[in-house]
Amino acid sequence: MTGATRNLGFSLAQGLARRLEPDDVVYLTGRDPGRVAESVRLLSGHRANVTGEVLDVSDREAVERFANALADRHGGVDIVFSNHYARVQPGENAAEVIDGYVAANNLGTTHVLRSFAPLIRDNGRLLVVASRAGSLRALAPALHGRFENLQTLDDVDRAVCAWRDVVRQGLAAGQAWPEWINIPSKIGQVAAVRVLAAQRRAEDTLEEAPDSALYGGLIHLGHGEPGRFRTLVPWR
Repeated sequence: MTGATRNLGFSLAQGLARRLEPDDVVYLTGRDPGRVAESVRLLSGHRANVTGEVLDVSDREAVERFANALADRHGGVDIVFSNHYARVQPGENAAEVIDGYVAANNLGTTHVLRSFAPLIRDNGRLLVVASRAGSLRALAPALHGRFENLQTLDDVDRAVCAWRDVVRQGLAAGQAWPEWINIPSKIGQVAAVRVLAAQRRAEDTLEEAPDSALYGGLIHLGHGEPGRFRTLVPWR
């Protein structure tokens, strides 16, 4: 569970800790060591074991090391929630915050997908928490092509970073990008899951899985891809 030390992430970790078996382990991760330790303390005594790990998802090598460590300890994983989110405050200058925002929210997501998708066991789940803003209908039609027909996670990263660079240069409004940077960021997250689903669909079991339901804030989990990789918001 990334982004697991507050709000939705903490509640999801708590739900897993309550519902899983005593020999299961919930790994609760976050960037702040103090919040990680406090979250583990608050969840101690639940049914499953809860372990805290300090993890900065914007650091690709750190994500890879953590995934390799879990593979060595357990041989694989059953559930991954990619829930991390670097927030921006009202009034902040988008050009000044965009680098860190994209590094955590978008590149962090593709880091998690690359490292953890190969570890998902049969009948496991890999979920990326997004919002209604992740639908192309929230973006000007002229920009839809930037996120359509992407073939690899590297393609997604390049599309997102091209938008990031435009924002950094203060040119986004002139190219019809929305002022709210959350919209293209969430679209990039959903695009990443769609790419991964397309890549893995042929080798995954295509039996219909039970629908998943999470709610809180702007999160909307409606449409799902077949198999274990699920897009959590409608694309159009």
